[in-house]
Amino acid sequence: MDFGGAAAGPAPDFMSWYMDIPVVSRMYLTGAFLATAACSVDIVTPYTLYFNWDLIFQHGQVWRLVTSYLFFGVFSIDFLFHMYFLSRYSRLLEEGDFRGRTANFVYMLLFGVMAMTLLAKYTDSPFLGSALTFMMSYVWGRRNPDTRMSFLGFFTFHAPYLPWVMLGFSLLLGNYVMNDLIGIAAGHVYYFAEYVYPVLAEVRGYPLKRIMEPPMVLHWLCGTAHPEEQVRFH
Repeated sequence: MDFGGAAAGPAPDFMSWYMDIPVVSRMYLTGAFLATAACSVDIVTPYTLYFNWDLIFQHGQVWRLVTSYLFFGVFSIDFLFHMYFLSRYSRLLEEGDFRGRTANFVYMLLFGVMAMTLLAKYTDSPFLGSALTFMMSYVWGRRNPDTRMSFLGFFTFHAPYLPWVMLGFSLLLGNYVMNDLIGIAAGHVYYFAEYVYPVLAEVRGYPLKRIMEPPMVLHWLCGTAHPEEQVRFH
């Protein structure tokens, strides 16, 4: 399956490749690998990681808000498939639209987690990592409308159709697609709020110009606080 661009050159060694991944994408990829490794050697079980609204909000098992986005299944071809898409589209976003804007990238992920957590309450979705991957691929595709991609060499399409092609492929394989739909929905809401609404607000003179500006504390934590941003209000 080919959802990429130009052919790669000589393969770098693993540590060079790993350290070249931007910090937030690298942390997420590492967390996903460690969660799967911990389950593989029976340090923890998936039953302690999955999303369950009642266990989180009535029994205080708040770690499930994080672990349900980290576990992608046991080591398998399907796991490698998920890791490829996670590392690729998270990295493309962090190095592209969010270059130098780490706080905004983290804020996008936090928004996605919050939105998908609320939606997951009403669906049978125990693990939500693939939904977050779909959200990132949706946002990346909408931000790169002229990028051409191919699917299995049979047909080509433009990047905005990527999540829908992936959704169709999941349907053909008989996979559960509710996570994919949740990710697409969250990605669409974020794209509108971050990229469409500010233009509408400027044209129509709305007093609220931006609704996806990270709080200053997040800028400080991510090292992206600048004097000119400290006077930017919602």
